[in-house]
Amino acid sequence: MGQNRTGKNGEDLVLKVPLGTQVFEEDKKTLLYDFTKPKEEFIVASGGNGGLGNTRFKSSTNRSPRKFTKGNFGQEFTIWLQLKTIADIGIIGLPNAGKSSLLASITNANPKIANYQFTTLNPNLGVASYDDKEITLADIPGLIEGAHEGTGLGIQFLKHIERCKTILHLIDITNNDLIVSYYQVINELKNYNPDLLKKKELIVLNKIDLIDSKLSKEIVNEFSKKIDKEIITLSTLNKTSVSKIKAKLISYVS
Repeated sequence: MGQNRTGKNGEDLVLKVPLGTQVFEEDKKTLLYDFTKPKEEFIVASGGNGGLGNTRFKSSTNRSPRKFTKGNFGQEFTIWLQLKTIADIGIIGLPNAGKSSLLASITNANPKIANYQFTTLNPNLGVASYDDKEITLADIPGLIEGAHEGTGLGIQFLKHIERCKTILHLIDITNNDLIVSYYQVINELKNYNPDLLKKKELIVLNKIDLIDSKLSKEIVNEFSKKIDKEIITLSTLNKTSVSKIKAKLISYVS
C-alpha cells in the first residue's frame, strides 16, 4: 500500500527446554546444539524476510520506481530434542541394587522404592547437602546384560551417564558373585561408550545390614583384591553410614 507502510513482523516462537537438552537434525545423529548452561539461546529456524517496496529502489534519477521484491518463506524442517540429564554423580548398578533407596536417603528426592526389578523407570535427580556444599545425583534405571543394545530399559538411559562427572557403582553385597555383578554392568558401559570407563568410579557395597559385620569385612577384603577401585560399604538404614558416603561423594566432585 502507499505511504511507506510495512507489514507486521511475525512473533518469535520460543521453546523453553530443560538444561541438558540436545537438538538433532531429522536423522537423529547430527547434533545442532547442546544446552549445557542456563539461559542459553539457539535459533533453530529463521523466519522469512519481508519483501521490499518500490520506495526501497527510489533514486535521484528514478523518483517513481515500479520495482519491488516478494517476501520469502521461513525455514521449515524437522528436528529432534533429546534430554541428557546433567548430574555430578550417576548412580549405576543392577536392578534392585538399592539405587533408589540410596538416593532417597542422602538427597531430597522421593523415588519409588520397592523390592522388585525396574522400580525406577526414569532417571531420578536429587541434591545432597553436606558441610555447606551441594552435589547433584542421578539414579539411573538398572542395567542388565544387553542394555547397550536396548535390552531391558536399554540405551535410552545409558546416555544420561555420559553427562555425569563421577560414577557411583552400587552393588548388593548379598549377591552370590560380586565380581560377576560388577563386570556385568561395566561391560554394558564399555560396549555403549568406552569413554565412560575413564570417569572416576566409586564402588559402594550396599545392604551390609543384611549380613554380620565379620562376613562383611571378609567379602570386602576378597573383592578389593580383584578390583582396583575405592570400595566402601553402606547401609541406607544407618545414619552414620549415610553421612560417611555423603562426605565421600563431596570429595569426588570438589
